Amino acid sequence: MTTTEEPKMGRFSVEVELSNHKDLVLSGAGHLRPEQIRRTKIRGVVDSGATRLVIPESDVKQLGLETSGTAKVRYADGRTSERSIAKDVHLAYGGRESVFSAVVEPGRDSILVGAIVMEELDFLVDCIGLRLVPRDPNQIVSEAEGYDEVVVV
Repeated sequence: MTTTEEPKMGRFSVEVELSNHKDLVLSGAGHLRPEQIRRTKIRGVVDSGATRLVIPESDVKQLGLETSGTAKVRYADGRTSERSIAKDVHLAYGGRESVFSAVVEPGRDSILVGAIVMEELDFLVDCIGLRLVPRDPNQIVSEAEGYDEVVVV
């Protein structure tokens, strides 16, 4: 696990692996050789103030990801823009993995790892050590609202 400190307070980077999830499914079913899976290792800037996963347009093309729909993106300086949404982005980091949709950003050279990714993979931000740490190193822990059985008579 490699981390690199970013110049802004509370931001740091980690190396993640991105793959085309459809390739992984085809490989698992025996229809694609493992070496044919489109994947890349890329620096990811962790920003707990960001919401979603954002990936460079060049990686969308390299991984052969489909896009569907758009999202309105609001930047830190107040600007807004419409951006495409890439589907079926498989992200792996720290022994954990999941599939996400991602905002496609032209001209970026790193991904942006937002709160949705950290929540799904159950990582917490260590602000002192500038790293992601699993809440439970043995497994992902999910929060669920408890409920009481209600009997209506």
